[in-house]
Amino acid sequence: MSINTILFDLDGTLIDTNELIISSFTHTVGQYAERPYSREEILDFIGPPLRESLAVVNAERVEEMVLTYREHNITNHDHFVRAYDGVVETIKELKARGYQLGIVTTKMRHTVQMGLDLTGLNDLFEVVVTLDDVQNAKPHPEPIIKALQQLNGKPEDTLMVGDNTHDIEAGKNAGTHTAGVAWTIKGRQVLDDLNPDYMLNEMNDLLDVLGG
Repeated sequence: MSINTILFDLDGTLIDTNELIISSFTHTVGQYAERPYSREEILDFIGPPLRESLAVVNAERVEEMVLTYREHNITNHDHFVRAYDGVVETIKELKARGYQLGIVTTKMRHTVQMGLDLTGLNDLFEVVVTLDDVQNAKPHPEPIIKALQQLNGKPEDTLMVGDNTHDIEAGKNAGTHTAGVAWTIKGRQVLDDLNPDYMLNEMNDLLDVLGG
């Protein structure tokens, strides 16, 4: 395997935003849904674009819900968010080894930047493709293709790393190698079922995958 470019999802892959997301959805759904939603149902909202998830709850009031969600999310962001163990050190090592590094996420750029600043990951990635930058979110290949265009990279030399089915599917759709992360809140089996090329039990496993 000849890999020179590594693209990462952000939430649930590099930084732990799970409880922040669940809290924000719970807060929002409690105001707008016609019935209570269980934690298991809310977990299904993690991964797709925000509007897509909220439309399931109340299609007629999506814009109001987005505002409610984002206000709660931003207000409580720094209380919940942290980098997963070994992430910062591994990313710094990959950068020192000369790999091209990028982020491909379904988040808006403002909250992406908040997470990178808070966790010490800012300035470690050469490209960050957010929901603001594309017409089609993952699992569509557009975000990955856009990142590779900016990096002058090739799919066959690229590894896409993520915690969600959308990440693995997007990588496959774009023609990259794929790696799931076993710490996904949805349980690693949902990723195993998609047969990613690699499964990481912790982020520094990536160094072994790449040869060293």
